[in-house]
Amino acid sequence: MNDDIDNLKKKILYRSSYRGTKEMDKLLGSFTKIHIDQLNNQELKELENFLSIDDDNLFRFYKGLDTEFKFEPNKINLLFKSFVFKEN
Repeated sequence: MNDDIDNLKKKILYRSSYRGTKEMDKLLGSFTKIHIDQLNNQELKELENFLSIDDDNLFRFYKGLDTEFKFEPNKINLLFKSFVFKEN
């Protein structure tokens, strides 16, 4: 079971850091690295689903703009919405 969780975490970390745009790579990569070890199995699956949303909708959601995608009020969405990105 732990191997499955570790593999899921590796997959999530990779997908969050290699999105296609430098800005989203940094934003989602930082967000994921900070929160991934605090999430339970269900929340990890929610994060995996969250990462399947296109970058434009994710960025617009983060900025509080209208999106084409309907974001449900779950822990991942709330954490992302309140995340403060700090560039190194």
